[in-house]
Amino acid sequence: MNKLGVHALVWVGGWSHDECERAIAQTAELGFDLIEIPALDPSSIDAVFTRKMLDRYKLGTTLSLGLDASTDISSADPDTQARGEARLMQVLSVARDIGATHVCGILYSALQKYFEPPTDAGIAGSIAVLRRVGESAARHGITIGLEVVNRYESNVLNTAAQAVAFARRVGLPNVKVHLDTYHMNIEEADLESALIDSGAMLGYFHIGESGRGYLGAGNIDFDRVFRGLAKAGYEGPITFESFSSAVVNKQLSGMLGIWRNLWEDSADLARHAKGFIEHRLKAAREAHARSGFAPSGESFSGR
Repeated sequence: MNKLGVHALVWVGGWSHDECERAIAQTAELGFDLIEIPALDPSSIDAVFTRKMLDRYKLGTTLSLGLDASTDISSADPDTQARGEARLMQVLSVARDIGATHVCGILYSALQKYFEPPTDAGIAGSIAVLRRVGESAARHGITIGLEVVNRYESNVLNTAAQAVAFARRVGLPNVKVHLDTYHMNIEEADLESALIDSGAMLGYFHIGESGRGYLGAGNIDFDRVFRGLAKAGYEGPITFESFSSAVVNKQLSGMLGIWRNLWEDSADLARHAKGFIEHRLKAAREAHARSGFAPSGESFSGR
C-alpha cells in the first residue's frame, strides 16, 4: 500500500523549530503518512529536534534537494564533483539522524537551466559519485530517488527512460527512479506508458498539477497517471508537491520560478490533495483488478 506524503513547502518556507513543528503537526493532523523536507541547506535542519517532532506526531519523512552549480556532480571539474559528493553525504547524515526512508531530487546534476548538452565524461562522473552515495545510503536503509525533471531544470534526466537507463548504470538496488507528474506532463509522450515501462525501477513519486496548484485544476490526465501506477504495481510513496508565493522560500522560489500566488489556504490545498489521490488510486486499482493486467516489473525496453 502506498504511503501518502506532502511537501513541507505546502506549509512553511523554512525549517526553524516553530516551522518544523507546525508543518509536521499539520501534516499529521490531515492523516498523511509522511512529510517531505527540503534539504537544499542541510545545515539548517536541526536533526535532533526534527526527529523529536516526527516521533511526537508519529509521522514518517523523506528528504529532497537539488544540487547547485557549485556542487554539480555532472561537472567536468573534479573540485565541483567533490563538493557535490560531500553535500550529498551531508544530506544522507541528516536523513539517517531523522529516520528518513528516501533522499530524492536532482541529485545527479545542478538544478538549473543548462545551455549545453551533458558530456559522456560528466555522466560517467555523476554515476560514479552516485554509486558511492548509494552504497552509503544502503547501509542506513535509505533509498536514493533520481528525480526526472524538465529540460529547463537539468540537461541529464528529462524522461523516465533516461532515468531507468541511468539508474541501471549506477547498478544498486536502492538507487531508483523518481517521477513527477508536473515534469512528466512537459516531457513524456505518454504518461501511462512511462510509468508502466519504469516498472520496478520506480522508487518515489511526486504528484503535482501542471500549474503547481490544486490537483485537477490544470491539464494533467490523472486518470492515465493512476492507471499507469496500478499497472506498474507501484507500492512506494506518493507525495503531493505544490508551490505558491504565499509560502516563500526564496532559494527554491527563484530556482523554480514560483512567481504566482496559486493558493492561500495550505490546509484546504493539502486536504483536497489527499482526497484526490485516495479516490483516484482506489478507482485505478479497481479497474486494474478487473482487467487482469499483470504489472510490468522489468518491462523497460531500453529505448
